[in-house]
Order: sequence, then structure tokens, then C-alpha cells
Amino acid sequence: MGKETGFLELDRHDRGYEAPEARLKNYKEFIVPLPEADLKAQASRCMNCGVPHCHTGCPVNNIIPDWNHLVYENDWKNALEVLHSTNNFPEFTGRICPAPCEAACTLNIIDQPVTIKSIECAIVDKGWQNGWISPQVPAKRTGKTVAVVGSGPAGLAAAQQLARAGHTVTVFEKNDRLGGLMRYGIPDFKMEKHLINRRAMQMEAEGVTFRTGMEVGVTISVHSLKENFDAIVFAGGAEEARRLDIPGAELPGVRLAMEFLTQQNKRNAGDDELRAAPRGSLTATGKHVIVIGGGDTGSDCVGTSNRQGALSVTQIEIMPKPPEIEDKAMSWPFWPLRLRTSSSHQEGCERDWAVLTKRVVGGNQVSGLECVRVEWKDGKMVEIEGSEFTLQADLILLAMGFTGPRTAGMLDQSGVELDPRGNVKANVFEYRTSDDKIWACGDMRRGQSLVVWAIREGRQCARAVDEALMGVSELPR
Repeated sequence: MGKETGFLELDRHDRGYEAPEARLKNYKEFIVPLPEADLKAQASRCMNCGVPHCHTGCPVNNIIPDWNHLVYENDWKNALEVLHSTNNFPEFTGRICPAPCEAACTLNIIDQPVTIKSIECAIVDKGWQNGWISPQVPAKRTGKTVAVVGSGPAGLAAAQQLARAGHTVTVFEKNDRLGGLMRYGIPDFKMEKHLINRRAMQMEAEGVTFRTGMEVGVTISVHSLKENFDAIVFAGGAEEARRLDIPGAELPGVRLAMEFLTQQNKRNAGDDELRAAPRGSLTATGKHVIVIGGGDTGSDCVGTSNRQGALSVTQIEIMPKPPEIEDKAMSWPFWPLRLRTSSSHQEGCERDWAVLTKRVVGGNQVSGLECVRVEWKDGKMVEIEGSEFTLQADLILLAMGFTGPRTAGMLDQSGVELDPRGNVKANVFEYRTSDDKIWACGDMRRGQSLVVWAIREGRQCARAVDEALMGVSELPR
């Protein structure tokens, strides 16, 4: 694969960013793509591995060595075909996937993995630029109807696959625009939303019908779907945010990350930010902001706060600070625990680890956050005596993850069985719930996870539905 000696001759070279002072002035994407010659050179570094672990590191099982080789050979059109054979939306994953494939790359043993994510993004972007991506309309229709609930990556992937199998597919989305958390949870500076719109147009041409502003379980009942469709796919995500259970957490200045990120994305789209925002407008402008939670959502809050003109941004995490470089012998080819510094952190942010929140300080408004440092002894978290401190805060954003899907409405109406974690119970072979007419996939089934896992589950669920409806399926798993 690639050039036999490419990995010996060339070091890893990845995409760069616009300078922080330039990119903080707007909400546009700021990654600077590699020139085509550099992309071909980077693709040449792909080794002829005996066992290409990038295949298993990638949840959608992208055939990475093949399209790397095709890029090296300047055969971009066939590279696109190979890429699309496993991934419906590479322009999404090429921007917001954390790239577990690169962690699994053989060259990651020496911390020099192939720039898989950048090459993937370049392939699909070139495909759109050259008009190589067009609707795939099925040769015949099956007469079967499928309702897909939720238009995040799992729902979109399932809907596109089912439509291409010839079924009549309707996607129900409770928001006024498609995309789920990709639309309202991912900041525009990480992924601009015209990318979602473009795919939706392709899917409409393939026969998918989108019905926005339709919340199943509220606007339309589950019973109605069961009466009017042959199969139903639940792909509604894991939207129940983890809350902060300390004194003062009820104060107005303590808000969920998704409230904050959603409002800014709505502003960028020119929409009414206060629609479905019962607690009013929310910005970080002129405020001292504390973000609780050290993951990607917390990082997104940091980048958005800086763009809004926060006076300061501090991100705290209850877990200890990870090592800067993982122990390769212990972790490779699996996803490692290591310190990850995002582009948002580089724009300006104080970060702190092993911090436990104790009390939100303030009267009618937040003024601070009392904290204490912790350590782990015998597998238990212990507060360090005398380590208490208080952070100044006007706004506290909770980015502590999600506990599972919302049960009120759709899930309660459907009566489907839940697993011990509160997710919809369904296995990864049939994706069928306890109701024979309902399937489930994505975060609603597996819990909070990555876009790439959602696409995988949507594709696999589509095949399971197709097989159940038709007795046999030609869709890939």
C-alpha cells in the first residue's frame, strides 16, 4: 500500500489552522487543507501492514489502506467510491471524528500515524467539488414504508441506506432543522452546516421525505407511526444531560452546555434563538466562564465562549490530568488515555484537573464556584485536606456528558424495554427492540458516543430492517 518506503522517507504532516486572532472573529471553519501534492505524499506513508489495525480502529470499518493507495496513485474518484462503500458521510467524520483509526495505525507506535482523517476529508471534498457525488436512486421500489425518528448521523445513515434499498422512508425530526447534535451541538467552526443541508438534498432526491418540527410522542404519536409504517427506527440520540448535584446549582448562571451551544448555532443560522429556550438568552460576553467537564463538549464551550468575548474561560475536570504521551506498549492499537489539547484550548483557556465542585456561590446570580482538589486512593476518590479554593464565575456551563435518551414522550408511549443503563434495549445484530415493529440505533441504543459509531449503527440497523421486511438484504453491515 502506498509507497513501500514512504513511511521511512516522510514524517507525518497534517492540516494546519488559521491563526487564533483571525479565527476568533467568526464562526467559520478554520482548518487549512493540505495541498494535493502533500496529501499524495502523506498517503504514500501508508504501510503494507500484515494486519492493518486501522480497519478495526475505525467503527465504520473504512478500507483505509485501499483509498490511501488510490490517492497516492492520483485515482481520487475510485478512492471516493471505496470511501463511500463503508461511510455515508465522510465529510462529517473527516471534520469531527477524533480519528481512532489513527490511534490504531501501525505508525502510531512511534507517534507518527498516517494522516487518515485529513486524507478522508480531502477525498470527499474533492468528490463534491468535481460533481462525482450524486443521488443513488433505487432501480425499483419495494412498497414498504419506514419511519426514522431522529435526523442525527444514525438516523440519516439508516434513512439513506433504506431508501437506496427501495423502501419509502420518512424522517421525523423534532427540531426545525435536520442534523440532531451535529446541527445544534457541534459549533459551526468545527463543521459548517451547509454540509448537512447538501446531504439532505441528496437524500431527498433519493426519495427520503423529511418532516421537521415533528416530535414523535408529542406532535405525533408512536401509535400513529405503527399504524402507517411497516417499520420504525428509533434514532433519537442520548439527550438527557448529566446535572450538577451541589448546593447553588439551581442559580440562573448555571446552564447546560447544550443550551449554550444550541443558541449560538441558531444565531449563526439566523433562527430564533429563544424558540424552545425557556430560560432565556444565554451568552458568555463579558463574563468569567467556568466549563465543568473535560471532553469535546467542554472544549466546544471554550471555543464558543472565546468567540462571544468572555473575560476568562476556565475548564475543570474531576479526573486526574492524563499523561502527555501514552504508554504505547500498554495501549496500542486501542484508543489511548492521553492529554488532548484542542484548537479551542489553544485559543485561550485555563485548564485544571482532579477538581471536585462543592458549592455554587451567589445570590440571585452566580459569583463563584467553591472547589476542592481530590486524589484516588485504593480506587476511591478522596478530598485533599486544606485544598479548598474558589473560582470567580459569572456563568457555569455543565458539559459532563449524557446519561441516556429522554424517556418522556416517545419511549414512554412505545413501551420498549430499556437496558440497565436506561438506553433502548436492542442487540447489535438485529437492532430490534422488544416491540417487533421498532428498531433502535445510535446513541439511543448504545449511549453517548461518537458520530462515527452512530453512522455505523445506522447502516447496520438499516440492513437489519431491510432483511426483516424483505427476507434477505443486499445492504452491507
